[in-house]
Amino acid sequence: MLTNKNSTHNFKAFLWHATFLAFAKNFMDVDTIIPAMIVEAGGGALHIGIMTAIMLGGSSFTQLFFAPYLSNKTYKKNYLLLGINTRIFALFGLGILLFFLQAKHASFVIWFTFLFITLFSLAGAFANISYTDILGKSVNPDKRKTFFSSLQIISGIIVLASAFLVKKILIWKAYPTNYAIMFFAGAGILLIASGGFWAIKEVVPSKLKIKGLKSFFKVLRTELKENPKLPYFLGFINTQGIAISFLPFVILYAKETFGTTSSATGTFLIFKVIGIVFVSFLVLIGAKKLKYNVLLFSNVALSLILALLAILIHAPNLVKYIFVLGGVVYSLYTMTMSGLLLEVSGNENRALYTGFAGAGNILPALFPLLGGSIIETFGFRIFFIIFMIIILSATFFILKIDCKR
Repeated sequence: MLTNKNSTHNFKAFLWHATFLAFAKNFMDVDTIIPAMIVEAGGGALHIGIMTAIMLGGSSFTQLFFAPYLSNKTYKKNYLLLGINTRIFALFGLGILLFFLQAKHASFVIWFTFLFITLFSLAGAFANISYTDILGKSVNPDKRKTFFSSLQIISGIIVLASAFLVKKILIWKAYPTNYAIMFFAGAGILLIASGGFWAIKEVVPSKLKIKGLKSFFKVLRTELKENPKLPYFLGFINTQGIAISFLPFVILYAKETFGTTSSATGTFLIFKVIGIVFVSFLVLIGAKKLKYNVLLFSNVALSLILALLAILIHAPNLVKYIFVLGGVVYSLYTMTMSGLLLEVSGNENRALYTGFAGAGNILPALFPLLGGSIIETFGFRIFFIIFMIIILSATFFILKIDCKR
């Protein structure tokens, strides 16, 4: 049984993890650091597309296959720890790869980077199912929105401070040593962050059992019929979800159009974090008053403006403002996605619904690959326009979800 004492203890344990994860995030940022490293290694639009597909949409899509296995586990803490420890190993491996190889091995570095990124991302998807399930049954419902908003504001402040350190490292050493140092640092800090997961008291067992992937899809069909909000929730992820894969292409756009350097990458990261901190602070202030619908529609509008800025800006010193808005969009999507999942699902089926959410990541998984091909064939402007059309369609699903909370 979950008591107020255990709930408070777990709240603090999750915040411990979130705090140190926030410090580690900049050293492995998927929107700036990793795509910039790929570009430094000689990668192009297709490589950025593959990388983004793996790290964002693709990793979430694999939750569809992890969920049946993990749903059968009464307690999921050990699987959560397995996931985060695998991510730590992958970061150390990536750091070693870059530290001992020289720039002349560009092709070798790129493909082995994909290998470690795949391991890192799949482990994150594996851990996220257990994380969502444990969080949902280990922290009282009336504390969840406060937790998500507190998580964002604490993360934002720490990430903002560490962003300046990352920028200094990028300038301090040349490629590939600068990126190797950052991945070593990220792995070390992530190891400290895992202490929060070790401290969790998982007192509520999971009772739902799923016999294999076939049974999982059967349950999915049943839930799609019985839960009217689930199809629209998946539609929302499939459309608005592509917004989080936008910034890596802006990194490539800035490099090819304006010839940006590692110093600019550090600046982009700082401005992205400023956007995250700003919106997190606003949401924290209005956590009890703001409705999910307001946040959802706001994010669609801001995502459209994000693409418009990319089209209209023609001066290199203005590109950083795209990342401010990108940080806002990313933060809003993270908060609303997590909150909606908890609202749409129930205590017993939450791990399953996390897996169902993977089905909503088909388009976000494919869009970066499609985007890379579009950019190489038609250019960035067509890519930006297609992005806006897909984002605009998310309004239909938000109207249908009509979340009252």
